[in-house]
Amino acid sequence: MAAADARGTELGRYLKARRAQVRPEDVGLPAGAGLRRTPGLRREELAALAGVSVDYYIRLERGRETNPSPAVVDALGRALRLRGDAFERLHELAELAFGRVSELPACADHTVRDSVLRMLESMRPLPAYVVSRHNRVLAANPPGRRLLPGLWDWPEEQRNLTRYLFLHPVGRTLYEPWEETVAHSVAHLRAVAGADPDDPELTALVGELLLKSQEFARLWERYDVCERGGGQKSFRHPNVGRMTLTYEVMRLARTGGQRMVVYQAAPGTADEEAMLRLEPAPGRWEAVASAGREEEPVTEPLVPRPSVATAP
Repeated sequence: MAAADARGTELGRYLKARRAQVRPEDVGLPAGAGLRRTPGLRREELAALAGVSVDYYIRLERGRETNPSPAVVDALGRALRLRGDAFERLHELAELAFGRVSELPACADHTVRDSVLRMLESMRPLPAYVVSRHNRVLAANPPGRRLLPGLWDWPEEQRNLTRYLFLHPVGRTLYEPWEETVAHSVAHLRAVAGADPDDPELTALVGELLLKSQEFARLWERYDVCERGGGQKSFRHPNVGRMTLTYEVMRLARTGGQRMVVYQAAPGTADEEAMLRLEPAPGRWEAVASAGREEEPVTEPLVPRPSVATAP
C-alpha cells in the first residue's frame, strides 16, 4: 500500500475507534429501540452531526478520501467530543493523510548524551530516568533504577515501561491505581503510532503486547491519545512502601523523541522519606545507561560521583 493510503487508513482507524466511544445520548440523539449492532455512533449519525454526506464520511473512514478540509476535521472533532491531545491528533492524522506533512519524526535515538547522563546524576536524590519515544528506558540514576524494581532483570532491549506495566509481576502491582497508569502509557504509544505507524520497534512492541495481554488489546482498540507532560503517581513499592510523587517530563532536543522523567515529593512529608530511601549510599553509583551494571554488590572499585557545578 502506498504511503498516502496507509496514512489515510490510520486516519480512518482513528475515526472508527473514537466513533465507537460516543453514545447517541452523549450528543443528544435517541438511543433507539432494540440492540445496536454498532458500538457508539453509526456512520450516518456521525456524518449528520458533522454536516457531511454519509458517502463522504465512509470514504474518509476507509482511507479512500485523504483531503478533508480543516473545517470538516473541526466538525468531526466536535461531533466526536474530542478535546486536547485527542483533537490535535485528529488534525495531525488528516495532515499526514493528505501529505501536507511529509516528514515523519526523526528516527528514535537510543544513545544518551554524556551531558544528559550528568544531568541525571545531578538530580540525585530525586529519581530520574530517560526514555525513548516508545517508552524504552535508556538511562537512569540510582534512585531512578530503584524506583522500577525488576526492570533491570530484563535484557537492555526489553526494558520498556509499557511492557513492564503489563508483563512484569512487579510492574503490575507497583502503581496505584494500575489501570490509570497503563491507560496513559497506552495512550502515549497511540499518539506516537499515529505519526509513524510502521516504525519497526513500535510494531514489534505492540504486536507482542496484543498477543500477551488482553488488557493492552482492549486499551489499544480504544485509540485514546495523550502526551503527558507531568502529573502525579502513587506507588506501592516493595522496598520503601507507599508513596505519592509528582513528576515532570522534559523533552530532549535532537534525540528523536527522548524524554527525561524526574520525580519529587513535598519536603518533610512521609512521601519524601520513602523516596529518599531509594538513594544508595553517597559516592557508590553514577548515572548509567541501561546496558550498565545492575545495582548489586560489586567487586570493582567504586566509581565516585562526578562533580557538578551548582548555581549560586
